[in-house]
Amino acid sequence: MANHLTPEELSKELGIDRSDVIRVCLEEGVPIYHGKIDKTLFTAQLQALGSRPPEALAS
Repeated sequence: MANHLTPEELSKELGIDRSDVIRVCLEEGVPIYHGKIDKTLFTAQLQALGSRPPEALAS
């Protein structure tokens, strides 16, 4: 399973809007490198914010 995903792939996997994925990255300093986001880092940041989607718990 890939760990670096595009905002579109990450939004589908976690069940949140693509724009929210990008917003969290920009506001919380999660890097987007060559158009891809580290899923582990992103979900850890969501958990730290207290808004981790239930779908992310299964990963």
